[in-house]
Amino acid sequence: MPSDPPPRCSACPVRATAMCVGLKDDELAALHHIGRRRRIVGGQIICWAGEPSPICANLVCGVLKVTRAQADGRVQIVGLLYPGDFVGSLFVARAADTITALSDADLCVYPRPALEAVLADHPAARRLMLRRTMATLAEARRWMPMLARGRADARVAALLLDMARRSGCRDREAFCLPLSRGAMAEALGLAIETVSRHMTLFQDTGLIALSGLRGVRLLDPPRLAAVAG
Repeated sequence: MPSDPPPRCSACPVRATAMCVGLKDDELAALHHIGRRRRIVGGQIICWAGEPSPICANLVCGVLKVTRAQADGRVQIVGLLYPGDFVGSLFVARAADTITALSDADLCVYPRPALEAVLADHPAARRLMLRRTMATLAEARRWMPMLARGRADARVAALLLDMARRSGCRDREAFCLPLSRGAMAEALGLAIETVSRHMTLFQDTGLIALSGLRGVRLLDPPRLAAVAG
C-alpha cells in the first residue's frame, strides 16, 4: 500500500505549483525524508556564484533574486523567484548564479546529492522535476525584457503586472505585493523614491489602487501594460 503524504507536504501552500505537484505519495515521502524547512531573512545570500552548490530547494514563501556578474564587473539581475519556484541547479557542483532573498522567505531545502539519488530511484519524479525546473527557467527569462526597458515608469509597470500574474491575481482583483518598495527598487535598479513616485502617479491616474503598505489593485491592466511597453 502507498504511504500517506507527510502532513507537512499536505499542508504546504505551494503543493499545487512546486516541483512536488503530481508526485505520488511514496515519492513525496522520499522527498520529505531528506528535506527540512529553512527560514531566511531579507538580504541573506542563499548561494554565491562559483561556490559549491550543496542544496536545492522549493521556495514556499517570499521572493528571491538571481544575479550574475558580467565581464565588466557589473552585477545583473537575471531573474526573480516566487513561491513554488525551484531554487538551485541539479547535477552541477557549483552555483552558476548568486541567489539572495529580497524579502523574508521560507524554503523546503534538500541536500543536492540526496535529491539526485531520490530522483534516480523515481524516474517519474525525475521527469516531473525536469518539467518544473524548465518552467522556473522560463519564468526567469521573462525578467530580462523587463529590465531592458529604459524608462523607470515602464519598469515599475512591468513589475506590477508580473507580480500580479505570479500572485495568481484575477483581473482587477486586489492582491498583496510580495515585495516592499525598497525591494522593488533593488530589483529594478532604481531609487526607492523613483518607485514610490511612479506608484503614486499610477494611483493618481487611475491605473492602480493602493491600500496600506502592500495592498494593490490593478484598475486598468491594459493601460498599465501600455505603459510597460
